[in-house]
Amino acid sequence: MTQMSKEYATALFQLAAENHTESQILEALKTVSGVLKENPDYVDFLSSPGISKNERLDSVKAAFEGRIPEYVLSFVQLLCERSRVRAFDDCLNEYEQLYNASKQISEAYVTSAVELTDDEKKKLKLKLEKMSGKSLILKCAVDKSVLGGVIVKMDGKIMDGSLKHRLEEVKEVIGE
Repeated sequence: MTQMSKEYATALFQLAAENHTESQILEALKTVSGVLKENPDYVDFLSSPGISKNERLDSVKAAFEGRIPEYVLSFVQLLCERSRVRAFDDCLNEYEQLYNASKQISEAYVTSAVELTDDEKKKLKLKLEKMSGKSLILKCAVDKSVLGGVIVKMDGKIMDGSLKHRLEEVKEVIGE
């Protein structure tokens, strides 16, 4: 993330906080992100110096007016105006981090050798929430090299309960 993305997202978050619309703004940003991801040619259009600024701004207005709050529409237009629309997802990520911090929500990145069942995810989430004292968003990935168990990355900490890690520890103990 760039400093510019942080500054833009922080300004938008402060505006949303003043108006108690943090979650609505987050959902609107996710809506815009979805549209931009589904239409990479649209991002090229909005970024093109060969297209007049007014044409790009009018296009954003036509695409999103009435679908998203005015603040978010103005935010997207500002990014277009300053030729920074490609930084939109960085701004969204930074906004989401600010939102999560303000609501005492952490993200836990869980890596396992096989896909966890919904029940396993639920139990793991509850256990991690109890440990951290925060609400959690669980983001799961599969990596067969883990062999078994799970690796959890949360709040700058890594909890490695993988079979691979345990085997490496045994290997160190026996001196190989």
